[in-house]
Order: sequence, then structure tokens, then C-alpha cells
Amino acid sequence: MRHRYLITITDYKGARHFTLSQLMRRMLAGVLCTVVVVFLTGSLVLHGLSNKVSTLNEETAHLKSLHASIQSDNQALLAERALLQEEVDDKARSLSALGDELENIEIMIGLRAEPERPLAQRIDTASQTAFEKRLMLESIPSGFPVESEQVTSSFGMRRHPIHNRTAKHGGVDLRAPRGTPIYATADGVVEWASKHHNSGLGKMVKLIHNYGFSTIYGHMDQIDVQVGNYVKRGQFLGYSGNTGASTAPHLHYEVRHLNRRLDPSPFLRWSMDDYDILFTKEDRVEWESLVEVIRRTASVPERPSLQQGQSWSATSP
Repeated sequence: MRHRYLITITDYKGARHFTLSQLMRRMLAGVLCTVVVVFLTGSLVLHGLSNKVSTLNEETAHLKSLHASIQSDNQALLAERALLQEEVDDKARSLSALGDELENIEIMIGLRAEPERPLAQRIDTASQTAFEKRLMLESIPSGFPVESEQVTSSFGMRRHPIHNRTAKHGGVDLRAPRGTPIYATADGVVEWASKHHNSGLGKMVKLIHNYGFSTIYGHMDQIDVQVGNYVKRGQFLGYSGNTGASTAPHLHYEVRHLNRRLDPSPFLRWSMDDYDILFTKEDRVEWESLVEVIRRTASVPERPSLQQGQSWSATSP
């Protein structure tokens, strides 16, 4: 007969008797269940991680493919940019050569005086009479249109204060607080006297003068002349302001000949006391033939009437 150990557990429900073999079987069954649960849980976790790794591998492969495609597109864009830059350089060289040819053509047809010719060969100012000089000063823009005589932005290439890009400044900006009186710089007729939308000059006045000259007064606050009015040099045109594409009150002033923008600086300083400055600084006007016309006009007993040049389209200031 085998020895068996009897275990008795007593509680409020009474006494229960177990043999050692029964307890061992129950404990073994519990351990086995625990192992099975742990194994199943680990299997599920491993399966989930495996799926995630597979997904990440697929995404990595897709990103590598996308990166290769972007690199290929980038190389193509760089090649296209290099080609475009070469075309731009070719166009710039062509434009430069065309500019030189155009300058020669202007000289040939008389639109541009040869700069190497000295003043004495282009125009003999000493032979002009006082009346001839005064007639030129009245007919051709001269002097400042405002009293300040202070230039805040010169003629030529500059960084545009609003568009922040390099562009040609077709005139000069003169210091003029809002309400500063503006005066005509030569005898002429008013071609434009209202707001101009295309140029950014806001309210502006354009005067047509003798011998193909014209002047423009931009960013005005108030205009006191009308289209068709004849004005004398020094006549009041209106008040300065800040209209149009402007960052502060000032006067934008332009001088043109045959509708080409000229540097207004020598015209601003041109006077009876400094009469030769215009002819030495501005060589794009055929002064010799113009002086001859002035001389013939001055010899006429009667006061000459305003000789209007070609009237340019008012849609372009």
C-alpha cells in the first residue's frame, strides 16, 4: 500500500481534503495554461510586428523610388536651366551688338550727335545772340519745375522702391512736400492733365514743346491746367503729391526728345549763366541743326508761334 499525504483546508464553509497528487495535477494544469496563453500572445505580437516591418519595407522602397525620380527630374531641370542661361547670354550679346548698330544708325540719320565731336564743331554758342539764347531757353525745357532744386533719385538704372527690382528710372525725383507748386519749364501745350493708370505716375501733366521736346510731371496732388491749354515757361501747373506708385510725396520729372527719355539733369542746370552745359552733357540731340533753325526763327521780325512736333499717343506718358 502506497503512502499518500492528505491535506485538509478548513474555512467558513467547512473542511476540504486534498491528496498531494490532486494538488500537483491542478498546479501543473495552471502552469500549462499560462504557458499556452503566453505563447499565443507572443505569436500574435510577433505576427503584428512582422506585418509592420513588411509595411515599412514597402514604404521605404517607395520613398527610394520617389527620391530617384526627383533626382532625375532635378537633373533635367538643371540641364534645361543651363540651356536657358546660354540662350539668355546669346540674346544679351545680340542685343548689345544691336545697340551698337542702332547707335550708328541714329548718328547716320541725325537722331544722335557723334559724342567724339567737340562742342566747338557741333555748335558755336559764342555766335548766338542773347535773343537766340533766350528763345532756346523758353522753347526747350530748362531749370527746375519746383523751388527745392534737390534731386532725391537720379536718371538711370536703380532698385525700384516698390517692386524691389532693378529697372530704368526714366526721369528724376525732386524733393517736393505735398502741396508744393509746380511750374512749366518751357513754353508748350498741355497734352495730358489727369490720372495716368498705366505708368504708375498717378496724376500727371504732359507738355509738348517746340522742336520735338516734351516734359512730364508725375505724382501730382492737384492739376490746374487742362488738355489743350497753352502755357508759358514758369506758368503754374498744379501741386505736388503722392499719387500713383509712390512711397512718399515728391515730383517725378521727365524730359523727352522725339519721345525718347533724356537725362533731365543738364536741362535742370541749363541757364543763361551756364549755357554750354546742355550741349556738352546731352549728345543725343542734333544741336547744330537745331541752333540753325533757332537762328532763322530769331531773324523773323514777328514773334514765332509755338511749333508743335509730332503728337505722341496719350496712352503712353
